[in-house]
Amino acid sequence: MNVSRIALVRSLQRWRTMPWQHNILRTIHISSICRVQADQSEYTHIVVGAGSAGCVLANRLSEEPTNKILLLEAGPKDLSWKIHMPAALMYPLTSDTYNWFYTTEPVPHMDNRKMYWPRGRVWGGSSSINAMCYVRGNALDYDRWEKEGAEGWSYANCLPYFRRAQTHELGPDEYRGGDGPLHVSRGKSKNPLYQAFINAGVQAGYPETDDMNGYQQEGFGYMDLTVHKGVRWSAANAYLRPAIKRKNLTVTSKLLTTQVLFEGTKAVGVEYLKKGQKTTARASQEVILCGGAINSPQLLMLSGIGDADELRRHDIPVVAHLPGVGQNLQDHLDLYVQYQCTKPITLYTAQWKFPHNMILIGLRWFLFQSGLGATPHLEAGGFIRSQPGVDHPDIQFHFLPSVVIDHGRIMGHCHAYQVHVSTMRATSKGYVKLRSKDPQEYPAIQPNYLETEKDRCDIRQSVRLSREILQQKALDPFRGPEIQPGAAAESDKDIDEFIRKTGDSAYHPSCTCKMGSTSDPMTVVDSQTRVVGVENLRVVDASIMPSIPSCNLNAPTIMIAEKAADIILGKEPLPKSKAAVYQPATLETQR
Repeated sequence: MNVSRIALVRSLQRWRTMPWQHNILRTIHISSICRVQADQSEYTHIVVGAGSAGCVLANRLSEEPTNKILLLEAGPKDLSWKIHMPAALMYPLTSDTYNWFYTTEPVPHMDNRKMYWPRGRVWGGSSSINAMCYVRGNALDYDRWEKEGAEGWSYANCLPYFRRAQTHELGPDEYRGGDGPLHVSRGKSKNPLYQAFINAGVQAGYPETDDMNGYQQEGFGYMDLTVHKGVRWSAANAYLRPAIKRKNLTVTSKLLTTQVLFEGTKAVGVEYLKKGQKTTARASQEVILCGGAINSPQLLMLSGIGDADELRRHDIPVVAHLPGVGQNLQDHLDLYVQYQCTKPITLYTAQWKFPHNMILIGLRWFLFQSGLGATPHLEAGGFIRSQPGVDHPDIQFHFLPSVVIDHGRIMGHCHAYQVHVSTMRATSKGYVKLRSKDPQEYPAIQPNYLETEKDRCDIRQSVRLSREILQQKALDPFRGPEIQPGAAAESDKDIDEFIRKTGDSAYHPSCTCKMGSTSDPMTVVDSQTRVVGVENLRVVDASIMPSIPSCNLNAPTIMIAEKAADIILGKEPLPKSKAAVYQPATLETQR
């Protein structure tokens, strides 16, 4: 161990002197010039939350030199290597250092479990603790948004903003961007299990796709990842750091925003806590909430915007009666179908049970940003339709050449692999509610998973389809005994018990401040992202989604912020896309 320590120290000393433009020490140096605490001067815009959306807005709004932007973040700066090394994602995901570390209320149809709900509390927000899967969703998700009242948010309207945000390593086309801040790449680890899984999906009768974010979402293929040259490419790396040197942008950390300040119904600033001391900051133009699906509705309610009866119950003066605040909570429920692997090609030996392997993986990443440390390992996946008549994919798969137990807090005991399976458009809805008017007390979160019989049938079907795919010939050389649900779990009752006991959040909470028509009493923001019933206040994050899209939510959240930035700046929207969209030959069959 002494020799290993000496080697590690020497390697780190060498790494410190490397002229690598993306190394984390240089990143830390750049971030150190940021002003940590806001002053008392008036800003044009105050953005609350330095997550996926807040980082985008801080960058885009500060491009206009006459603006003066204050970005408030409750968490710390993203300085740890555990954030920037893609394979280390389980550390920030399961730690309260960079994470709100929420738990839900007991969920009735999940055996009354209080379920773990991590959300980013750090520069970059959840893009600094997520699994780095870049997935946009289906075109029909966004066309549905427009039908639900979000005028101007159809797929043709949104695709140009997906493209503007992105630089894809495979180059630009009608769907991919070529010069945006968010770098997107494909996995580099080349584990044979990935191709075997894709081949198994095709053998089961489903199509293959070369780009699930392009023309054809449906099918099995390699996934896009927000990884650039072996480093997590969070919203902080993509958007915040390039903007931080601007004199008209002030970025903070470890400040808890406690309420939006109003003069009548006009938002004029915010109050926040810094080391227990209350401070206020004023905005001459707008306050913009980017706290996400939990924090944004919580802050609205603390500020007097929400269901009037609920606010009065907590002795909060009512500024605007908006009963939709905190309602309509949606998420994807995630299950792991796991098999032992008969060949020693999984990530089993890349964990703490094998410290020498861990040291070598870490050294290679610190020195070269390559190897097993440079990927989150979710490099293959798929989207399928669960049954005939479904118009676009309603089941998503992520394949992992390892097993996850308790969100990664417990290590696997053998070589094994798993598929994460989630249903995409559950009909059950939950809520976020205040427990009290104390801003430091976490709100009550009730996702209401599997409240409807349809959702219980759909998730059960997803388990059966996962097993069918994993039993195909392509995986014969690798497949050992089934770990979970386990070969004995065949009946509906057994599968339902497995789902209740093991199902978890896919970490995609959304829709709690939904965007829609002002004639809908449950609408919270209009199609311009303005909070209904008040002035100079917007919400821009995943909470304004009218309904959850069929995908991971980081890419859509960044798109929302890109589009909202043009709205806020009064710019003409980007021209609508004319790119074609795949449609199955028939809806009469499932595959």
